[in-house]
Amino acid sequence: MSVPRLSKLELQIMELLWTLGPSCVRDIVDSFPGKKRPAYTTIQTTIYRLEAKSAVQRAKKVGNVQVYEATMARSAAHRRLVDDFLDLFGGRTQPVMTHLIESGRLSEEDFKEAQKVYKRLSRKGRSS
Repeated sequence: MSVPRLSKLELQIMELLWTLGPSCVRDIVDSFPGKKRPAYTTIQTTIYRLEAKSAVQRAKKVGNVQVYEATMARSAAHRRLVDDFLDLFGGRTQPVMTHLIESGRLSEEDFKEAQKVYKRLSRKGRSS
């Protein structure tokens, strides 16, 4: 099954579900900062869309309240987001890496960790 594309609000809701765990619409609404808090009905509609995309599911019902949980892994959503972003650059990573380095957002620690992952995956590819 492919990972669905998520809008900004859908991704914000998913982040809350990954952080809070199973939650009702009211808990999700209340977790947004006061000035940037979407309307209850906006969150509810967005949850229904996420449910249609199989990103969330109804975990249980308590009285009249539906409790929702994430069914999509955070890492899968992040991979999809990065892949979509790289598509804007024709799949090229070099412009993104250059920007991260020049802006100071790629620390030496980040670079060393990326090198470790690259080396590990390179060895894995040769042994397959």
